[in-house]
Amino acid sequence: RLITENNIRIPLEHVLGLAAKPLKPYLELHAGSGEDAILKHLETTFEVHLLPFFADRLKVQQRDLGVRHDLIDAVFAKGDDDLVRILNRVSALSHFLNTDDGANLLAGYKRAANILKIEEKKDGRSYDHAVDAGVLQDAEEKALHEALGAAMADAASALDAEDFEKAMAALSTLRAPIDAFFDKVTVNADDEALRANRLALLSQIRAAVNTVADFSLIEG
Repeated sequence: RLITENNIRIPLEHVLGLAAKPLKPYLELHAGSGEDAILKHLETTFEVHLLPFFADRLKVQQRDLGVRHDLIDAVFAKGDDDLVRILNRVSALSHFLNTDDGANLLAGYKRAANILKIEEKKDGRSYDHAVDAGVLQDAEEKALHEALGAAMADAASALDAEDFEKAMAALSTLRAPIDAFFDKVTVNADDEALRANRLALLSQIRAAVNTVADFSLIEG
């Protein structure tokens, strides 16, 4: 609460490292001798134990303010450890999901992710590879491919600048091309190369949306 209410920008992992310095002899017993071993032990401790702890405490603190716990989980899953930045991103995400564009994009994401999950399990492989623009046939898949490239670039730039509203706006441009793709394009085409390329396009949808938060953790 001290950190969030006073807008203090502190990377928690760095603070943990500073706090652990006096404990070096104890850490050497558990992590092995050497600075690299100690740092690795601290990193594992932070990711496995402390970051989830902070996420749980933040959810409790923000619950009375009406902040959804699943949005905090979705943002924490990106590995950020700056609580102020996390809450700013959660706020922008919450506002976005309360719009028609946000709600429809979430639905489109879940549809793409579910198809991928089924097909990747069935085929025993991942489709997380680059889309071959030369294989694209239908106008809707070509338009989606182009929109994804632009949205990912714009969202990444906005995230670097911590302009989370702008990052959400970049994602909102995907609503129409995703809807058109699912309306007009058959993903599981008979042509295997075409099918694989379209599944890769779905994977790109998943990757683009997940640049701002892990949408698989968002309820609804």
